[in-house]
Amino acid sequence: QVQLVESGGGLVQAGGSLRLSCAASGGIFSINAMDWYRQAPGKQRELVASITSGGITNYADSVKGRFAISRDNAKNTMYLQMNSLKPEDTAAYFCNARILIPGSLFPRDYWGQGTQVTVSS
Repeated sequence: QVQLVESGGGLVQAGGSLRLSCAASGGIFSINAMDWYRQAPGKQRELVASITSGGITNYADSVKGRFAISRDNAKNTMYLQMNSLKPEDTAAYFCNARILIPGSLFPRDYWGQGTQVTVSS
């Protein structure tokens, strides 16, 4: 049973930093792209950052220069280093991973349960 578990959220003052982690476990053959999404109350879920298995990254304009996504393929873990946090970064942050399990022909998306990030002004 594949599971994604996020950690590292919390309450921080504006200008502060947090580091989120997303650990994948279970019957995993390989992990393709991994992404961080966020969803603020009353808003749609939005893509924050993504990283391919080869380490190519992409960011939403709103976080470029402040956030850094990375992954440790040996540990099946992805990270999001968030610096210079702003109140508008307040949201639940979710990780998504495209995972191929043994015996399957195609990868599918798996989601974590989310971790709350709150930035006070």
